[in-house]
Amino acid sequence: MKHANVAFFVPMVGCPHRCSFCDQNCITGESKVPTPEEIDKTLKKAARELHGFSEKAEIAFFGGSFTMIPRDLMLSLLSVAKKWIDRKAFSGIRISTRPDSIDEEVLSVLREYGVTSIELGAQSCNNAVLEKNRRGHTFEDTQKAAALIKEAGFSLGLQMMTGMPGSTKDDDILTAARFAALKPDTMRIYPTLVLKNTLLAKWFEEGEYVPQTVEEASSECAELLDIFELYKINVIRLGLHAEESLEENLLAGPYHPAFREICESLRFRKKIAPMLTRLPKGSYVLKVAPSEVSKCSGQHKSNVEHWLSLGYAIKITPDKNLNPGDFEVMMANMPSP
Repeated sequence: MKHANVAFFVPMVGCPHRCSFCDQNCITGESKVPTPEEIDKTLKKAARELHGFSEKAEIAFFGGSFTMIPRDLMLSLLSVAKKWIDRKAFSGIRISTRPDSIDEEVLSVLREYGVTSIELGAQSCNNAVLEKNRRGHTFEDTQKAAALIKEAGFSLGLQMMTGMPGSTKDDDILTAARFAALKPDTMRIYPTLVLKNTLLAKWFEEGEYVPQTVEEASSECAELLDIFELYKINVIRLGLHAEESLEENLLAGPYHPAFREICESLRFRKKIAPMLTRLPKGSYVLKVAPSEVSKCSGQHKSNVEHWLSLGYAIKITPDKNLNPGDFEVMMANMPSP
């Protein structure tokens, strides 16, 4: 079973900042805090519908500032979740919060209430970029919080953004490398989107900010995936989850409902290029693991069309004897060994 969450969103409550890009209501489709009763009802339903797999899923509280909401509210939400953890119905509790809202006292409370994973909305290692986008914290805050979280025995997750105002591709690559050095267990990568009713929307409409295109963002994020794979860090999310409210409020930026698939296809194209370009132009059969046929073909067969434009007619076939990541190339009409 892949990484799974039964997620609850606690939007904007307790956060003293309004980041340039932020509109949690349209990102999540939620505008109010769920009540303990609603959480209990949802978890009961999820445990029943997952049919014995719920113990592999986490209960998650997202919204980006969970440890900054009023303490009594935070504990009321966690108390309900802990009840289901004590029943061993779910694997743990995951929260997302700000780097500047973590200290030893907070971590002690979170541990007492069954929290197992903490994600930090770190976004960038460049303090000038963080300041320009009204983040209200520094990279040093991220370093300190990450160290405390790992020392306390929690699973650490980090979130970064690409294409933020004031940031360059080199800044984003450096952010990935410096975040990887903090040894998180998981990463989320979000290309910056321009949403209605945000400061970023004002900058965009005034011509002060030009967002990445899907092509630019996917090319960059493919490189970031390479970096995190090198450090054996699991990227559990790439691009915002498709929500009707998000699409309705999107003004500009590299949004695509299959964004990760595009990035993975680009990685495969890059991987095969050194071998393919050493071969004479012509027709070839490319064998891959069955689970990677779609990734190899590319979104709407973009890789196949790219190779054809270079003079290589590629037929992709699944081979159950190959592991994911492996491939074989042979001339078309050549008998298999």
